[in-house]
Amino acid sequence: MNDDHNDDNLLIARAFASVDATSSIMTSLDEKGGTWAYTADGEDHSVTVPWSTEISERAEIRREIVVLYDDACEKLGLEPRPHG
Repeated sequence: MNDDHNDDNLLIARAFASVDATSSIMTSLDEKGGTWAYTADGEDHSVTVPWSTEISERAEIRREIVVLYDDACEKLGLEPRPHG
């Protein structure tokens, strides 16, 4: 998630924590949600965002990240890119 989705990490932090976020990385996840560390106004913060449903398999993580991405776009009034 962190190596190839930097923009998505930032989008999630801006949508679910602070529109002033300037950087963000996913730091952990479990069956209930993902946690992102982000910087806003020069200070470090953390936000945990719940998945749309509890997950139990690794393959479900991607699906839930896509759901968060789409929700973040909607919340910020952005057009989501197509999912491949």
